[in-house]
Amino acid sequence: MTLMKQFPPYRVLIVDDQEMPRQLFETFIETSEQFRLVASIRSAEDALAYAESTDPDLVLMDVCTEGKMSGLEAAKLIKQAHPRIRIIIVTSMPEYSYLKRAREAGIDSFWYKEAAKTPLLELMERTMQGESLYPDQAPEVKLGLAVSTEFSERELEVLRELTSGDTNNEIAARLYMSPYTVRDYVQTLLEKTGFRSRTELAVRARESGLVIREETEEE
Repeated sequence: MTLMKQFPPYRVLIVDDQEMPRQLFETFIETSEQFRLVASIRSAEDALAYAESTDPDLVLMDVCTEGKMSGLEAAKLIKQAHPRIRIIIVTSMPEYSYLKRAREAGIDSFWYKEAAKTPLLELMERTMQGESLYPDQAPEVKLGLAVSTEFSERELEVLRELTSGDTNNEIAARLYMSPYTVRDYVQTLLEKTGFRSRTELAVRARESGLVIREETEEE
C-alpha cells in the first residue's frame, strides 16, 4: 500500500514533561512556516491516544516523561499503529542503550538536547523529507576515573542492574549469568572507576545518566 505524500505545514505532537524544553519546542514550531503544533503533552502514556485524536505528521518524543511508560515504548506503539507518522526521539540522557533501542523500534530520527550538532528544525524538516538522522554515538560520560566508552556493553548491563540495589544473586538471575560472574564484573567496574564501594558506584552511575533502569524493568 502506498502511503499518502505529506506536505507542509506538518502537524506536530510534542511529548515532554520538562517545562523549558517543551516551551522551546513549541516556540520553534509556532515561528516556523513548515510546522503546526497540534498538541503538547507531558506523558508518553497519553501519546498513543493523542496520536489517534490529533493525527500528527510528526511526534517529538522524550524518553523519560511523566508516568511509567518509556517514550521509546510509546513511540514503538505509535509506529506499529500508524507507520506513516514520523517520530523523533529527543532526550538529554546519555543512557547507552537508547540509540540502539530507538533504531530497533523503527524510530525515524534521534536528537540529543544538549549535544546535538544539527539544529532541531533542520532535523525535523529532513526527517519529514524521508531522512533518518542519528548521532554516531551517545554523549561521552565520565564516571569516576573512567569514561563511558571504556565500558563493554555487558559491563554496562551489570552497572544498570546494580543501580537497583539488588544482590548479586538477584542481578545474576535477571542477566542469566552466575552470581560469581556478576561479582567479577562489579569488581572490574570498581577498578575502572576508582570507586570504593558498589553503593558509591551505583549512586554515581545513576546520577550520571549513563544507565537508567526504567520502572517497567522492576521486578
